[in-house]
Parts: sequence; C-alpha cells; structure tokens
Amino acid sequence: MKAKARRGSLEMKARFWAIVVGGLVAKFAFGAPPPDVVLILVDDMGYSDIGSFGGEIPTPHLDALAARGVRFPQFYNAARCSPTRAALLTGRYPHEVGMGILAEDQVQRAEANAGPGYRRYLDPAARTLAEALREAGYATALVGKWHLGFDGEEKRPLAHGFDEFYGLLSGSSSYHRPAEPRPFTRGTEMLPPPEDASFYATDVFGDEAVRFLRERGEGERFFLYLSFTAPHWPLHAREEDIAKFVGKYAAGWDVVREARHARLIELGVVPEGTALAPRDAGVRAWDRLTAKEKVMMDYRMAVYAAQMFRMDEVIGRVVAELRSLGREENTLVMFLSDNGASAEPYTEEGGGTFEAVNRPDALGLGSERAPTRGSSYGMGWANASNTPFRRFKSQLYEGGVATPLIVSWPAGQGVEPGSIDRTPGHVIDVMPTVMELVTGETSVVEGGTPWRARSLASRIVTPERSTEPRTFGWEQYGHRAMRIGDWKAVRDAATGAAWELYDLASDPTELHDRAATEPERVAELVAAWERWAAETQVFPVTQP
Repeated sequence: MKAKARRGSLEMKARFWAIVVGGLVAKFAFGAPPPDVVLILVDDMGYSDIGSFGGEIPTPHLDALAARGVRFPQFYNAARCSPTRAALLTGRYPHEVGMGILAEDQVQRAEANAGPGYRRYLDPAARTLAEALREAGYATALVGKWHLGFDGEEKRPLAHGFDEFYGLLSGSSSYHRPAEPRPFTRGTEMLPPPEDASFYATDVFGDEAVRFLRERGEGERFFLYLSFTAPHWPLHAREEDIAKFVGKYAAGWDVVREARHARLIELGVVPEGTALAPRDAGVRAWDRLTAKEKVMMDYRMAVYAAQMFRMDEVIGRVVAELRSLGREENTLVMFLSDNGASAEPYTEEGGGTFEAVNRPDALGLGSERAPTRGSSYGMGWANASNTPFRRFKSQLYEGGVATPLIVSWPAGQGVEPGSIDRTPGHVIDVMPTVMELVTGETSVVEGGTPWRARSLASRIVTPERSTEPRTFGWEQYGHRAMRIGDWKAVRDAATGAAWELYDLASDPTELHDRAATEPERVAELVAAWERWAAETQVFPVTQP
C-alpha cells in the first residue's frame, strides 16, 4: 500500500511539473496559459444540421460557441466512424494506425491478404492525444463512444491514455436500455442494463462529463473527450423532445433543403453562388409520397431532430459547468462530426419498421439479438442533412467527408468572434493543434510529406490565414479520393466508374465532372493518390 501511495505521489508531482513547464512554454508562445481541452465529437451528423451551419434544428448552445469562436467550413473527416476517430486521436491517417476499416467489423471484413492498415483496431504503438496530454500533466477522460477496438483490454480506452472511460466500446447501442451485445462500460467493467426507466444515453453522458469536471482539483488541467452516439441510429429520443418537432417536417425534405441552402449562403458558410446539389437519385420528390408515408417520414425526422436538440442541451450543461468552475475562458472547445449524414441502409424509408422507432429494445440496425431492428431516418432526410452537398457517409464526395468544425478558446483566441476560416483542414490536424496550444510543440507528428497533419494553432490565435495549398487523401472500402489545392479527384468503387474531377473553388458541390477536359490533371491526382496510399498503408486495398 505504501509503495502504491508513493507511486501515486510521484505521478501527481510529475503531472504538476509537466503543467508548470508546459504552461511556461505555451504562455510564451500564445500569451495565455495552456488551456483545458474539451473535444466534442458527434456521430453521423450532417453538414447543415446545426443552426450556425444553416440548420433549423434549435442548437443554441453550439451556436453560442460558434458566435464566440471560429467556424471552419472546409474541414474534412475520414468518412466513417472508426477511421475518423483514429485520425482524430493520433494525428495520422487511419490506415497508418490500423483503422482503414470499421473496428472489428463483423459484416464487412478486410481481405485475407490485407495489410496492417486494416487490422481493425487501433495500433497499440500509436501515440494518442490522450497519452500526449497525460504526459503533459493532464487528467484525461473519454465519455461516450470509443469504436477503435474492444476484443481485449489492450484495445480499449484505458490502454490508450485515458484515465477514465464511461460509454460504448462498439459502434451503436440503444439510447434507452444499452445491453448485450452492445452494453456500456465503466473503466474495464461491462455494465448491466440500466434499471432506471428514465435512462437516456445522451443525458447520462452529460452527467458523467460534469462529474469529471467537478472532480478536478484546483489548477489540475484536463482533457475531456466527449464522444456522443447522437444522432446515430437507432432513432431514440425522449418523448417530450420528440413532441417539440412532430409536424415541423410535414413540408418535406425538398423544402428543408432549399431553406438550408439559402441560410448557408446568408450565414457566409458557403460562398455566394454555391449551387445546391440535386436531390439524390434514390429519393422521391416529397409530393410523390403518400399521405401515410409523409406522416411516417415527418415523425422520423422529428425523432432525429429531438436527438440533436438533446445533444445540444447537454453541451450547454457542460459549458455551464465550465463557467461555474471559472474555467470557461481558458478552455479550448472543439466540436465536429465523424462523417457526413448516414443514409444507411440506403433506402428512402430507412431501416426497420415505423413501429420500431423509439423502441428501447431496438438496439440498432443489424443487431442479430435485438427483438426488433432499429430504425434510421432514411436517405431523403440524410440528403437534407448534408445540404448543399451530395452523397453520404462512407462515400468520398463532399457529403461524406465534409464536417462542420467549431473552435472556441476565449482566453487565447486572436481571431474575431464568429469569424469563418475557409482554409481547408482535416481531422488529422486536431492533435498537433491541441499539442501546440498546450505545450508550444509543433512537431508532434513526424514526417514532411504533403499529406501530413498541420497545426491550426496560428489560425486560432491570430487573424492570419495560410495560403499554402493542402493535400488530402481518402480510401474507404475501395472508394478513393484525393484533393490537392482546389482540385479533387473521386472514384466510386460501388459503380466501378472512372475517376471524376472537380474544381471545388468554382464547384464546391461537385456537380461538373472535369475529367474529360482535364486528363493531365486527373493523372496528376491519381498518381498522388497512389503515392499517398503506398505511404499510409492503404495497400492492398479492400473492396466493398
């Protein structure tokens, strides 16, 4: 016991001195002490779902963060849950750390000869943001969804730098009654189904986040990774929240898309003249639905909106707690989504039956043990969520990979509150950004190739904007994409079509394929993709 207490005392002293030294470096660099860090990731949220990015769903707390912070409308994810989470926490492309495919996916497996980029769990050797911040003296916690490996403790959050973990190891679960085969976990202990009939996962994540904040000692720095499952299917929400939105979507997805498109331009999130992508080919015009179908689809979107509304309320609780603790001003808050809106299972109506919506025992689409299948809001509403873009989660058009990023750090922020920074960025940039703001360190991620991560710190603490073109690569289940500067090449593996080419400066919604008139540019981007793939462990490529 004495030895354990002595080790604990040494660890506390090490953290103290790490905070002091790190604080001196960061304060010298940015004129403010190193910030506490709250990283908020939401699941399957579309580009235009929140108010500050054009949405009609009430999200006042996120909108307040945007109003006092900075929005990045050209920020990218890795198109799916696990790959984005891996890139977010390591500052490296997902294949480089074994996550080119969903974590231990039982449905779509990598090919037998797949390389280390498809091991389906986070590389144990990969240094995570949690590990780096813990080394810098920060207390670390993950509240919510992990989805980076679960078959063995060495694949779970406590083995990757988190002092505390409460939430879901796998990809989805019931919001009302999480249970086997997708239970919740605290630390290393699998939890039984909750007995409280009022249990709702999003609220409980808020409770856990607030508890973690309250337990921090005076002067103890912290990193809170608040990783919501909302608004991922199944469609589960509190009845009182659903009631706020039933009937609000009776005008249909066509009207919603037009309204969001207009607001995106009015807010300055997308440039004047940006075209709205046509309704997806798999979606009927709203006026072609029957009266019964309209009622059903209005209700589905109402539940989705209720999920979003409750998530925003919980974010408001967390920010209010920071304020009450006197820590709001010097907390770096970053908010983003892990991919574009989900059209899974790629039908207009969505999965499951109408009666399955909001059923506590509906654990989610594809759950073999669930009494009923879970439900989603379908392709029509996912199309609306991704306004103004086309396509969806897992596909590499802008609708799949564009993410709304909000950053707020009142004590150190040098840009005008409410500003918009159109410089492109990627989830790999999050780790070096946080570490530079905390320690002043700029070389967190090794390597100097064009597709490496870049810190966004200077774009947060000064009004200066980088004009250096960025290079980004993607691969998901055989889908491929590469962006260099304003040009983006995409190849859709599902159709087997040739590479397409888009000039995002003049055509941000990817409506005009330039491949036929710019063959040399296509060749340049394809060659760059091949180099990127070879260097980031994409090969051998899996097929959908």
